[in-house]
Amino acid sequence: MVHITRICLRKYGNFVDNLRLYVRGGSGGMGLPRLGGQGGKGGDVWVVATKNMTLKRIKDKFPQKRFVADAGANSGVRALKGERGADKEILAPVGITVTTDESRTLGDLNVEGDRVMVAKGGSGGSLYSAFQPSKVTTLKPEIGKLIYDDYKQISVADLPGLIEGAHMNKGMGHKFLKHVERTKQLLFVVDVCGFQLASKTPFRSAFEAVQLLTKELELYKEELLSKPALLVVNKMDLPDAEDKLAELKEQLQNPEEFSDLLPEDMIPQNYLTFRHVVPVSAITGFGISHLKSCVRQSLDEDAALEVKATHREKLQALRKQSQGRA
Repeated sequence: MVHITRICLRKYGNFVDNLRLYVRGGSGGMGLPRLGGQGGKGGDVWVVATKNMTLKRIKDKFPQKRFVADAGANSGVRALKGERGADKEILAPVGITVTTDESRTLGDLNVEGDRVMVAKGGSGGSLYSAFQPSKVTTLKPEIGKLIYDDYKQISVADLPGLIEGAHMNKGMGHKFLKHVERTKQLLFVVDVCGFQLASKTPFRSAFEAVQLLTKELELYKEELLSKPALLVVNKMDLPDAEDKLAELKEQLQNPEEFSDLLPEDMIPQNYLTFRHVVPVSAITGFGISHLKSCVRQSLDEDAALEVKATHREKLQALRKQSQGRA
């Protein structure tokens, strides 16, 4: 929500002077839901205490007395996260009270550098959930359910905030990575045509995204990579998706040959081998049923192996008991 209001700047004491201003926060950028992007947040408007400033100087310099922060940038194909809109600062004299039209006090500026937010920018367009079966948001780790015809349910933890540098606690960093420790299997979701988190971050192909995620897990806790893993290749409805998928599969078969695509410090020591590579489109629903089947199949295979291992241990224990009696 963009805040639009009028404020009044009043001098302390006998209110020898006041100035009424119109302020408006910047609107949030559009999220481009088809590609799963997020628009940038709109800028805020602040009043900042500054030396050698008077209300008259503000009035003379800005006769329209209108202050609007910049809008957030829209999400785009090359930058999924739009840039934040720039804030607008109103330089005001020290020793004023900032109030609204309804005489509600927003704050006092007592010394140089004091600042009061007078209009908040709008939120950017929300992210489109990249993995429909989970039915979870993309702002925090949540648990969703995959429900099957025989009523079996599988819990799925959605960890969208796992960004480059997560092992150093960037973004939601360790908070998200701790959830990975409790999972039985890993399910990577990457965009088939690659993505760019923001305009100031490098574009990453699907192969690069897979390896960077692998490296983040490796740097946080190497044993996480011993978990069985599946790869979901999303956005197969986009142009050239089939060619990009074929290229990705070739790269995954011989990842060492393509390691020069990655920064040297982000090359995994051990590359993951995925049990299933599943192309899907969260928009059209393509591949979702097959994905659910692959998740179920992989977990069932592990459960069967655990049962066999338990039986083997029991048999060995019985043999030792028999030998001891003999």
